[in-house]
Amino acid sequence: MRLVCVDDDIQILNQTVDMCRTMSKVSDAKGFEKASQLIEWLENHSADIAILDINMPDMNGIALARKLRDEHPDLRIIFLTAHSKYAIEAFSVHADGFLVKPVNAETLENEINLIYNELSDTESPHIMIKTFGDFDVYIDGNKMSFSRSKSKELLAYLVDRQGRGVSRSNIYASLWEGEGEYDRSRQKQLDVIIRSLRTTLQEYGIGEILEINRGAIRVRTELIECDMYKYLAEEKSYSEGEVEMYLSAYPWASLGDR
Repeated sequence: MRLVCVDDDIQILNQTVDMCRTMSKVSDAKGFEKASQLIEWLENHSADIAILDINMPDMNGIALARKLRDEHPDLRIIFLTAHSKYAIEAFSVHADGFLVKPVNAETLENEINLIYNELSDTESPHIMIKTFGDFDVYIDGNKMSFSRSKSKELLAYLVDRQGRGVSRSNIYASLWEGEGEYDRSRQKQLDVIIRSLRTTLQEYGIGEILEINRGAIRVRTELIECDMYKYLAEEKSYSEGEVEMYLSAYPWASLGDR
């Protein structure tokens, strides 16, 4: 789950974000000092839970929650405030939780886990990747489209690497096997494919699943669900025929002895 936190007290904000990042159910947590910053960020990103202070100068948490309810109806909201007097008003916007400061990590995690368990029981994964058979990516149940088939293959290759960073030269060697040395012109060719993939992911609001660091590229596996990952973790079984069709469109793909 991805969490966002808003609090005009920077010290409390940092403490809350740090606590969230230690929780096993939380894949990412971001903090904002102003409601307007969160509103702008959510225009191009998604989150599962918003932890909101109530008494804030630019927009109080109740008003912010109402706006979030209108624009992001699936976003769950927890109020974290120093004033219990706001409880009735908070629940008027159908808050999913209400905690009074100071709050410890255990109390906060219990509240988050309650929401996580509810989401797990009622909602499909936000990002689901299918590898047995045709490679496809689904966002809230809707299949993504790619402007370039090679950028789709690049994402499949990174998913196959299971979160490990891969150099550009290794990517080229696998996806363009037998097509010559990785020279300057082919570097440019690969750069076009990487940009295309990044653009497509950003258009669908999931650009954060791709990480490029010091030349290595990887998929952030903690942000996605994948049938192959569940199979390897023995969380779900598949037939022999399904497994044999793993990324069937790509000659470099094989589950091998993993």
